[in-house]
Amino acid sequence: MTDHVRVEKLSAGILSITLDRPERKNALSIAMYRRLKEAVDLGEADREVRVLLIAANGGNFTSGNDLADFQKAPVEFPSPGVQFLQVLSTAKKPIVAAVEGHAVGIGTTMLLHCDMVFASATARFKLPFVNLALCPEGASSYLLPKHAGYKEAARLLMLGEEFDATVAVRAGIATQAAPPGEALSVAMDCALTLAKKPPRVLQVTKALLRRGDAQAVAEALLIEVDQFIQCRNSAEAQEAFTAFFEKRAPDFSRFNY
Repeated sequence: MTDHVRVEKLSAGILSITLDRPERKNALSIAMYRRLKEAVDLGEADREVRVLLIAANGGNFTSGNDLADFQKAPVEFPSPGVQFLQVLSTAKKPIVAAVEGHAVGIGTTMLLHCDMVFASATARFKLPFVNLALCPEGASSYLLPKHAGYKEAARLLMLGEEFDATVAVRAGIATQAAPPGEALSVAMDCALTLAKKPPRVLQVTKALLRRGDAQAVAEALLIEVDQFIQCRNSAEAQEAFTAFFEKRAPDFSRFNY
């Protein structure tokens, strides 16, 4: 499974982290989360690395969690996915991301922790948590309303509908839209530019920019995890997951609170 995340140290001081499971639209497994965390830790510890670049192979960023793997995985606290989000959200070095195709669930929320995100004009984003009877994760319940405003965050999180790169930019998820097929090229140009900047000052600037949110993000991650576990164990979630695997619409009509 670790082969599904390629990590390459480039000569320009960039650590390239690439999701590489195109046959499953880069659906994220537990092993991939562990590898992603290791990759971020590696980039942070290596003094020659100045910028981390996250991208994906195969035309899609990620379709989100591998639901079959997710269902059979034992409940851990914090889970490998949360551990990855924790190191991503506290990374000192700049993180640039390139998004082509679909970015679903954590494929969208993880972008909130990147410093610059370049999304193809044809990219499609989705936050389907409510549709799966799950609550938001990745501190998105804090960061999305902060960047997009409450009304837009409520629309994206409560309806769980697909949205495009224009909306992603407006909502503060992406920095700018790139021509179709050129998100990685634009992101690489940005990473190369950043790698030429004075590294200490760049890290200080990032720390100052994020200083006011650091504690709130850390708290939101853990609060969401607690609620996520409760949601995951609910009858509503069982109906949602059963419906997903049976390829039918879920029926929540019997649930009243």
